[in-house]
Amino acid sequence: MPSPRRTIEGRPLGPSGGNSVPGSPAHGGGGGRFEFQSLLSCRSGADPACARLRASDSPVHRRGSFPLASAGPAQAAPALPPEDDRMNLNPSFLGIALRSLLAIDLWLSKKLGVCAGESSAWGSVRPLMKLLEISGHGIPWLLGTLYCLLRSDSWAGREVLMNLLFALLLDLLLVAVLKGLVRRRRPAHNQMDMFFTLSVDKYSFPSGHATRAALVSRFILNHLVLAIPLRVLVVLWAFVLGLSRVMLGRHNVTDVAFGFFVGYMLYSIVDYCWLSPHNVPVLFVLWNQQ
Repeated sequence: MPSPRRTIEGRPLGPSGGNSVPGSPAHGGGGGRFEFQSLLSCRSGADPACARLRASDSPVHRRGSFPLASAGPAQAAPALPPEDDRMNLNPSFLGIALRSLLAIDLWLSKKLGVCAGESSAWGSVRPLMKLLEISGHGIPWLLGTLYCLLRSDSWAGREVLMNLLFALLLDLLLVAVLKGLVRRRRPAHNQMDMFFTLSVDKYSFPSGHATRAALVSRFILNHLVLAIPLRVLVVLWAFVLGLSRVMLGRHNVTDVAFGFFVGYMLYSIVDYCWLSPHNVPVLFVLWNQQ
């Protein structure tokens, strides 16, 4: 007995000679073959209409996750997020270098701040560091220069002291301007117990003690005749004074380094604009009359 034929759905069909449903393969094969070929063409994606139908029926497409190229007319591209909300995946080399330098500066400054408080590692040395801090303050240098200028009885001494006073005033002005422009806060581990502070002294960049140390030491080495041990002592004082600013937690390492650079260059300006009885005779005449 011949085995019954099966449809695509798997249901048995009657014998070939029996009654068959119109449109089935047993009914003549025309309609059935057309439906079968349509189904195959829809699965293979040959018919664009079927592809659009499948895309519209897809749950992924209904959720609007992504546009399909064959989904009909071109759709508008999604709006990009604002510039501030985008992730900067390609930062500049300069930005990376500056951030790395800042991180190293903060880490090294915190490590070197061993005298920032009485409970620090070198807290017992803190009074000595504060005494060294006073030795580089601007007020003692200004008062000492004015006193020596009043007591001087030679034109050469007055000329040197006049230019030292001019250098100290220029240093105070320049440091105050730079601190007001940069406005970098002092380290977090700093204790605000400094000697005679002004409004701009809450900022740390650059270090005024470092600029003054470099300026005064270069001034002394160029205009005073000193023995070699004293010259070494002047350089050592400037270096230790700058280091003490970091150890006390007053400044970061870059504040002191830039302060040394500013003080060194500031002396070049003072030497270029050197005040003498030849270029500013009025100033020296007025001072002589006093």
